[in-house]
Amino acid sequence: MAQGRRWSGTLLGWRTIVIFFVLALATACDRARTPLTQDAYIWQRTWTPALRASVDTATDAVSQWRVLAAQVDADGQFRTFSPDVDSLLATKRPVVLVVRIDGRLANLDAAALVERIAELSARSDSRVGGIEIDYDCATAKLPAYAAFLSTLKPRLPGRWLSITALPAWMDSKQVDTVTAAVDEAVLQVHAVQSPHAGLFDADMAYRWIRSFAKHTRAGYRVALPTYGSRVSWDGDGRLLAVESEKAGLVPGSSSAELAASPREVSRLLDLLEKSRPANLRGIVWFRLPTSDDQRAWSMTTWLAVMRGRYVDGHVATVFQPAATPGMLDVLIRNDGDTDAVVPASVDLPEGCRLADGIKGYVLHRDGNAVTLRTDDARFLRAHTQQAIGWTRCGAPATPSPTPSSSSSA
Repeated sequence: MAQGRRWSGTLLGWRTIVIFFVLALATACDRARTPLTQDAYIWQRTWTPALRASVDTATDAVSQWRVLAAQVDADGQFRTFSPDVDSLLATKRPVVLVVRIDGRLANLDAAALVERIAELSARSDSRVGGIEIDYDCATAKLPAYAAFLSTLKPRLPGRWLSITALPAWMDSKQVDTVTAAVDEAVLQVHAVQSPHAGLFDADMAYRWIRSFAKHTRAGYRVALPTYGSRVSWDGDGRLLAVESEKAGLVPGSSSAELAASPREVSRLLDLLEKSRPANLRGIVWFRLPTSDDQRAWSMTTWLAVMRGRYVDGHVATVFQPAATPGMLDVLIRNDGDTDAVVPASVDLPEGCRLADGIKGYVLHRDGNAVTLRTDDARFLRAHTQQAIGWTRCGAPATPSPTPSSSSSA
């Protein structure tokens, strides 16, 4: 009987373990299936009718608004802005006020800045949920940054403290100290390398996200791009300006248009869906698209990417008679319902030897092959077309659409 009781107890113990394991596995699967939250940065300084329309359109898709409320420039000047927080709160979505600190700031006056941010928080609507510090802090300055955050957090009663984080920080042992000082971090995976490397790479971003998961016990989010930028360099290759939501007005000896490909961003979302890193809470999109923001995706494209429904835009090359007899205009046309990045190369018909490009396209010859090429990556809106050059052909060319050498984003 004693032997039977021992076996019975052993079987009961194993059943308990199995049941616990199955329940834990089911819980983990349910957690993995929970959709990532979707937040949006509002970075515009002026609240235009187009911005208000975008807020109305996007409200059902957005979990939180993160709105630029103040900025510390490279000279240490603290400037506040006037976002329409009342309108955002009326959407019944939490609002986070973002304080941007210029990464070029030589000396951070921590005590003074704590006072200014605490004052900003105190005079803000009581329904504001949190404060976010957006600071591209140099890795060597992380210990001082952690001390600043530890001092700031108690000065924000009733509000959580969020920060943006950089992949470069993961080379430092101090990153754990920084993330432990706040309630949440938003990992930036766009525009964090040299502009020569492009704006966004899905595979690199996924590696950074998985690595960052090891450095925070609290939940974190990932900032993904919806925009493009114009980057200018001087004659020695030094970065002069980055023009994004507004012009930098700095002339350079060379420049290039960079753009976040909707296809590439969609690919990262697929990777995160198939294998989600621990503690990943959601996505924060930079920035909320508006109809007057020509360097951002359209609202339709953004919502399609966010919801996993993005389908590549279909770009075709069109040759149509120009005003000058015997000459053809070369156009690219997006017949799809979503934005596409312009093709890097467009082939001209055989016999079209005389040609030239515009809008960033230049003529290339390789034997008998003639192409228009560009190093720029910019958006071609759905159901729009753009002239990229002209050509004159030895024999009449049929002015009809043909698939481009690179058909989509």
